[in-house]
Amino acid sequence: MRSTRSARPRLVTARFLALGVAALGYFFAEGVLVPAVPRYVAGPLAGDDVAVGLVVGVFSLTALLLRPWAGRLADRRGRAVLMVSGAATYAVAVACYGLADSVSVLVGLRLLTGVGEAFFFVGAVTAMSDLAPEERRGEALSLFSLSLYAGLALGPPVGEAVTGSLGFTATWLLAAAGAGTAVILTLRIGDTRPDVPPPAEPTSTRLIHPAGVVPAILLLTAIWGMASFLAFVPLYALDLGLSGASVPLFGFAAIVIALRSLGARIPDVLGAPRAVRLALGTIAAGLAVIGAWHTVPGLLTGAAVMAVGVALATPAIFMLALDGVPASERGAVMGVVSMSLDVALGIGPVAFGIVASAGGRGNAFLVAAGIAAAGLVLALATTRKASAGGGLADLEGVRDGEVAGRGIAGTGDALQQQ
Repeated sequence: MRSTRSARPRLVTARFLALGVAALGYFFAEGVLVPAVPRYVAGPLAGDDVAVGLVVGVFSLTALLLRPWAGRLADRRGRAVLMVSGAATYAVAVACYGLADSVSVLVGLRLLTGVGEAFFFVGAVTAMSDLAPEERRGEALSLFSLSLYAGLALGPPVGEAVTGSLGFTATWLLAAAGAGTAVILTLRIGDTRPDVPPPAEPTSTRLIHPAGVVPAILLLTAIWGMASFLAFVPLYALDLGLSGASVPLFGFAAIVIALRSLGARIPDVLGAPRAVRLALGTIAAGLAVIGAWHTVPGLLTGAAVMAVGVALATPAIFMLALDGVPASERGAVMGVVSMSLDVALGIGPVAFGIVASAGGRGNAFLVAAGIAAAGLVLALATTRKASAGGGLADLEGVRDGEVAGRGIAGTGDALQQQ
């Protein structure tokens, strides 16, 4: 037993910790903006609800469009270049929020903020996969995600306190300082690209890397239901007679954080294919329980079951996407897969609201469960082959899928040629 433990490659190094703290500083900056931006639009800029939604949501537009390109850039120029430029862009854009005297100006700055998000996130998650030994990659990605959760947990209350006592200008500068911390730490970390020989044949220059397509769809089906849950459980809790949603939300977050920290090795122990199937199955089951069992116990039970799947989903799907992918193409794959986060968080709640308005919130949760179940079916059809073949990147079906993806990838080619 001792020899087995000693043989495990080291994961937590000085650079690994520095990268985690850099990510924490950046995501803390994002958390600070969560309550401040809507209040700024509705207050000093006198915007209505439409303006609030536009300013908050437009941030995801540039992030979504640029992630694949950012991934390719990370492979060509390095992860550090992407992280430094992304965090610096974010810091400068946020520091200028106080200069916005209209909604349209703030929209422009939010678009620029999305550029920083695309660059930093793709660079950081790729760097984390570089620093992690392959057999501990799931553990590394689980721990990395804690920086995001901690930042988004600490940032909002701090942002509200600073806004209330010192005003919006101080809030923007605080957020800029968080992103600036990420810049400084990244400069100390340096680039993490492995020293690998150049490929014998030229690497594909298409924006949409085929190895990222199936994992991107799986991540979309996993995050879709979570996004809908977070957006509508405050209202659904009231429907069930609760005074608020603090109990189910706290329980959900506690389970996710516990599994991402204490159970960080679970994806590595299970293996990416099995962990992905377990994640999607439990997400679908949890949402189905919430939608079918219209009681407080049903909500609490479903939230707990779904939390198990959410905790496993992102690290396991990222693991699956990177399995069998050369180090020189990791950024491109991460850029494609991470697009699903923007799509799910942006469109999922909107679609849920449309279904809920037509058939009730319970039925909307059942539809969200069906989307996760569809992802499970896709996972069953693909990950079993990946288990035998050494990763989705090695599947003939995925490579043949390049033909089906040429319509999207062709768009990327056209953009690159311009």
